[in-house]
Amino acid sequence: MRKSIPAERAPKSDGYCSRILRAQGTKREGYQEFRLRVEGDPENYQPSSTYRVTLIASHPAYFRGFTVIALKEGKDGDKDEDYAGNFQIIDEEDTQFMTNCPPAVTESTPRRRTRIQVFWTAPPSGSGCVILKASIVQKKIIYFQDEGSLTKRMCEKEPLFGEATDKPLLDCCACGTAKYRVTFYGNWSEKIHPKDYPRRANHWSALIGASHSRNYVLWEYGGYSSDGVKQVAELGSPVKTEEEIRQKGDDVLTVIKMKAQWPAWQPLNVRAAPSAEFSVDRARHLMSFLTMMGPSPDWNVGLSAEDLCTKECGWVQKVIQDLIPWDAGTDSGVSYESPNKATIPQEKIRPLTSLDHPQSPFYDPEGGAITPVARVVVERIARKGEQCNIVPDNVDDIVADIAPEEKEEDDTPETCIYSNWSPWSACSSATCEKGKRMRQRMLKAQLDLSVPCPHTQDFQPCMGPGCSDEDASTCMMSEWITWSPCSASCGVGMRSRERYVKQFPEDGSICTLPTEETETCTVNEECSPNSCLVTEWGEWDPCSATCGQGMKRRERMVKTVPSDGSACEAEMVKVEKCMMPECHTIPCLLTPWSDWSDCSVTCGKGARTRSRQFKSPLELGECAEDLEQVEKCMLPECPMDCVVSEWTEWSECNKSCGKGHMLRTRMVKMEPQFGGNPCPETVQRKKCKLRKCNNSKSGSANSDERRRRKEAREKRRNKQGCKMKPWSTWTECTKLCGGGIQERLITAKKRFKSSQLSSCKERKEIRACNVHPC
Repeated sequence: MRKSIPAERAPKSDGYCSRILRAQGTKREGYQEFRLRVEGDPENYQPSSTYRVTLIASHPAYFRGFTVIALKEGKDGDKDEDYAGNFQIIDEEDTQFMTNCPPAVTESTPRRRTRIQVFWTAPPSGSGCVILKASIVQKKIIYFQDEGSLTKRMCEKEPLFGEATDKPLLDCCACGTAKYRVTFYGNWSEKIHPKDYPRRANHWSALIGASHSRNYVLWEYGGYSSDGVKQVAELGSPVKTEEEIRQKGDDVLTVIKMKAQWPAWQPLNVRAAPSAEFSVDRARHLMSFLTMMGPSPDWNVGLSAEDLCTKECGWVQKVIQDLIPWDAGTDSGVSYESPNKATIPQEKIRPLTSLDHPQSPFYDPEGGAITPVARVVVERIARKGEQCNIVPDNVDDIVADIAPEEKEEDDTPETCIYSNWSPWSACSSATCEKGKRMRQRMLKAQLDLSVPCPHTQDFQPCMGPGCSDEDASTCMMSEWITWSPCSASCGVGMRSRERYVKQFPEDGSICTLPTEETETCTVNEECSPNSCLVTEWGEWDPCSATCGQGMKRRERMVKTVPSDGSACEAEMVKVEKCMMPECHTIPCLLTPWSDWSDCSVTCGKGARTRSRQFKSPLELGECAEDLEQVEKCMLPECPMDCVVSEWTEWSECNKSCGKGHMLRTRMVKMEPQFGGNPCPETVQRKKCKLRKCNNSKSGSANSDERRRRKEAREKRRNKQGCKMKPWSTWTECTKLCGGGIQERLITAKKRFKSSQLSSCKERKEIRACNVHPC
């Protein structure tokens, strides 16, 4: 929050400031280690305008203390009137007003620093040149420069002949009235302001303003935004502001309005710059307006209390002003599409600068001036009534005063062949509310396809009869009162309606517009016994469409049915087409997309979402934009455990007598993946115990005995009807280490007729293999 000391409440300096200036210490002329800079590096200052002043130390230098002061050129600082303008504190932790020298700014606490910033408001018109000086304290050494990088000289900007005064005059001495045209040229485009330019929804909101007296302030730097200005700044809606303006009564002469511009910039040969006309007089000689940059947090451009009255008791001929954006102090966003974040408490209106925030689209670490985003031209087009300043400004002004408005210049390219313009249509408004009228022409031929041809439709604002201030009588009339009942109950009669004068001509002349009109009316065309009596037609219902073409209807009722009892054949309902102003939609304003949500799963394939919200009220236009988006997401694959089959049956014991073992196995169906659990054992062994073996003298005898028994079993099996093949070879071991298994099979080679199915059954043997550890 800024802090300033008004001049009338500041303590006297008592010559202390001049002692500071004399106690300069060591001079370092031309030494560029430190620099005093005014934002934009202007050579001239605009009276009463505010500038950002920065004191900078180049790396690796620094300073511990400082003093910044502003003097009128040629003054020594011995008197309070020697000082020029006023400083404003930006950061109280860094800067403060010097106790014994209130016009000067110094450090709050001595510490190492490389940069400080303050605001300086230039003195009023007529103050002459100004010297901004800075002193640096570094290791108890004071550097103070009369010339060089710690001194900045600026002189007052000279006003052009006929240009508006810098501040509103307390009293305007001009006579009569003047009529002006204000034209708004928006040059906010991606080419000129490329950083973070919002391509999708860039626009200027509807412009709203007024010509007014000095008792009314629409907006001003250092003031607070009204509710109406807040709605323009945040939503682009001028409705509330217009209500506030109209409530000011006699303090306002003309309400100034222009349509919104979508997109923000188009070439002038594609879309003409919008304009509006307004009037001023001696009491209401100021002009203010604003329009929002969209999308933005609360950024606008405009003029505040532009005085169109000259010191010579005349009317300014022309004002051309480049506009930079300003902050309404109601939203704390730092970029075009920042989410809504109300500023609490509300801050004062201030101009945006290139050092506000690194995320700002206008940010410049060097603190350069912001490139203007728009230009406004206010030009006098006529004067009315007796003028105090009888000497015209130039020949063009004489023509403007005595001649009717010149014919509009035709900018049609020679390569575009059109038909003549059709006559203007009737105004869409029959009352004193603003409407539109239209004319058309046909494009017959386009000789050069590379040269675009302008529009074939032309629109013009209009009001109902007697409502325009361009009428010769300059009377402002009320709407017509409803028609009186028809004077005849059957057949042709007369009816009338009235209106009254709302505002008489400013020159005191008599209103010549009629306040009453009559017309014939027919209640019942046939006045015969078989005709029915009907009422007059009722008023037309509102048009069924709010824009474009619609339908309207009106009705009447039967008062008396035919005396002969026949049906009433009179028409009871009438339906007609109606035309409203052309339809246009206002693209909805949306907040930026939120961050993507977390994936819906912890591994593998899932989905994530993001959302956004409406930034503008729905009633400002239809909005078919999506508010939520869903997309697929892929996380690392989920771990998959090893999958094995069921255990086989236990094998036969590997011994025919004594102690042996049996085996069973299971197969690996799927190896583990992505860190899944490893495979369990695939071979199990358990002991088996048969009858005791006979103790023979030699192992060979036992072996021979086993072979003989086996051959005997084979012979018995063959006798039973089967002849078996030899055993197959052992299969490869299922594992290279850690214990695997091998198998071999024996199958029947020949079956005899007397054989049983069970005696020829295929048999399998299993044995362990590669049992050494891995």
